[in-house]
Amino acid sequence: MAEEHSSPIKTWQQLVVVVAAAFIVPVVLIMMIAALVTGGRKGLESDDSALLARIQPVGMVQLAAGPRAALTGPQVYDQVCKTCHDAGLAGAPKFADKAAWAKILAQGEKTVYAHAVNGIRAMPAKGGNPDLTEAEVQAAVVHMANAAGANWKAPAVAAAPAPAAGAAAERTGEQVVAAACGSCHQSGERGAPRIGDRNAWIQRVKRGLDAVHASALKGHAGMPARGGMAELSDTEVKRAVEFMMNSGAATTVAAAAIPPPAPAAAAAKADGKAVYDKACAACHTAGIAGAPKTGDKAAWAPRIAQGQAVLYEHAIKGFQGKAGVMPAKGGNTALSDDEVKASVDHMVGQSK
Repeated sequence: MAEEHSSPIKTWQQLVVVVAAAFIVPVVLIMMIAALVTGGRKGLESDDSALLARIQPVGMVQLAAGPRAALTGPQVYDQVCKTCHDAGLAGAPKFADKAAWAKILAQGEKTVYAHAVNGIRAMPAKGGNPDLTEAEVQAAVVHMANAAGANWKAPAVAAAPAPAAGAAAERTGEQVVAAACGSCHQSGERGAPRIGDRNAWIQRVKRGLDAVHASALKGHAGMPARGGMAELSDTEVKRAVEFMMNSGAATTVAAAAIPPPAPAAAAAKADGKAVYDKACAACHTAGIAGAPKTGDKAAWAPRIAQGQAVLYEHAIKGFQGKAGVMPAKGGNTALSDDEVKASVDHMVGQSK
């Protein structure tokens, strides 16, 4: 009877082995299960190509776009260089500041061109817009240099070929980015995802392409609706989004198709509030760069006292004040004079 109830553990060594096995085996099993679960999730999240492939339409349509028109020096300056050179950000010599430009001009045209094209210190190559040609960059340099007293000759700019009969009027994504989106998305200003930053764009694509399009069309956080250019069509905005999203990607999303043109509508009176919401609110709502806050009667009183004509001129042509710099037409050169005036009227009406 004693043998039937005896323990299988006969020695203290056997007891140590049993206790160790009882502890180690469950731990190993738990570690293997955890590695299997977390490893699978990580693979899903890190496979950017698979994610982009899943959101693509069934068919891919390749739309041929003709060569874009070459930009002039002033156009390149307004679209790319103005952000830093108007205010002297990051050590950039201010536009038309002869003292600041003197040492730079002394280096000679060849050296200054090379610095602008290749980048130097805080200035990125081609001002952060790799789509510019070297001739366009040189034209912008000549524009700035001559404003500071130089007499350099701008390079010859090839004329754009005439569009084919019946060609669509919509701009390509690249053209829209150069005109509207590049000023923020090249540098990441105000939290904008930088062009070519795959990780930043992947996070946005996870919400779905339609959601990204909606944010661009209606505005989101610090980004104004349609990038501040109210005249852009839905298709042009979507193409700009897809151009920025596809920059640097091995897998691309399909470009938005061009819808048939709608009949021309009669010109309507400019809506001051709409222009304000799309172009002016980003600075005037928060008082950025010295802009008087809309509704701040104390800040607006001395400005209103100057008269409506002076306010219009400063808003349309730009103005350097003691507290900051306002670019011409709020930085959106596509606005008409009437639209700018309507926006001024709206802000004045809210601030009396």
